[in-house]
Amino acid sequence: MSTPTAELAAAGVSIWLDDLSRQRIMTGNLADLIATRNVTGVTTNPTIFAGALSKGEAYEAQVATLAEMGVGTDDAIFQITTDDVRAASDVFTPVFEATGGVDGRVSIEVSPELANDTEGTIAQAKDLAARVDRPNVLIKIPATKAGLPAITEVIGAGISVNVTLIFSLDRYAAVIDAYLSGVEKAQAAGHEIATLQSVASFFVSRVDSEVNKRLDEIGTEEALALKGKAGIANARLAYELYQKEFATERATALLAAGATVQRPLWASTGVKDPSLPDTLYVTELVAPGTVNTMPEKTLEATYDHGVITGDTITGNYAEAHDVFDRLAAVGIDFDDVTQVLEDEGVEKFVASWQELQGTVAKALEAGSAEAAG
Repeated sequence: MSTPTAELAAAGVSIWLDDLSRQRIMTGNLADLIATRNVTGVTTNPTIFAGALSKGEAYEAQVATLAEMGVGTDDAIFQITTDDVRAASDVFTPVFEATGGVDGRVSIEVSPELANDTEGTIAQAKDLAARVDRPNVLIKIPATKAGLPAITEVIGAGISVNVTLIFSLDRYAAVIDAYLSGVEKAQAAGHEIATLQSVASFFVSRVDSEVNKRLDEIGTEEALALKGKAGIANARLAYELYQKEFATERATALLAAGATVQRPLWASTGVKDPSLPDTLYVTELVAPGTVNTMPEKTLEATYDHGVITGDTITGNYAEAHDVFDRLAAVGIDFDDVTQVLEDEGVEKFVASWQELQGTVAKALEAGSAEAAG
């Protein structure tokens, strides 16, 4: 019997889980989601690891060992998280092989404290790739202005990249350019460009959260009628841009030489507004060659009652442009919206990173005290 997640996969959408913990790996839960929910990849971020470690029975033995060795907090974080990502990468190896390296991918993020530090991002991305040491890892780099040259440099070094924290079409165009520049650099350096993969993570629900707040403040009938429409319209226009940019002479020459497209990825797909359907950012963003990374709650809602009707993006470009015309007409400054979201996104990830540092530091102290006692 076909399930909604199987139908989604058949429509060309790769389903990735936006969550990872050692417990998921050890209990076989991750393998089960691959088998029963059509999951073909995993994304992580500092918030996810902070949550996993705070419930940390699965990490106690490793933390105790690291404490005994006198390992510092940041190095302990990288040892713990790269161990999880390596183990998850091994779970996904059959998917990686079956899809010719397109899927079966596991993402790990550079420290968000480096969001405005190009050289620091490059160095840490290379270090993370070396530590995980698996062909199916993706290194997450934010699409900040400082992140763009880092994306080019890291891809140029033959490392696959998940570009995260994209909100605006202008920035997305710059991300595609950074990717193509990276592939050109990798090609010139003699790397096998066919094995390089990249995704561009476009955040969806956060756009609606910010725009809805502003529409409520405006309060007119025209403004309120636009609530819940900006996130999907923005993502649809991103796919339109993706199709256009990968049809250029520059891109098609690279594709002919063996390069792969940088797939659009829909992130932040958990619905935050309870008045909206809980599968909204899945069913309304179906198109071939996309990735949807879902929190488990959204994944289960999709599996249970998602209605997949085929491509819901490419026939809706005119409507998406109309939404943006109407948003501008009621006074929404979308450039300001996306800048606020990028700044907040970096701040939130930094806060989660600091929470993760606090959790690990505390656990290391407890481990040291136990060893001394």
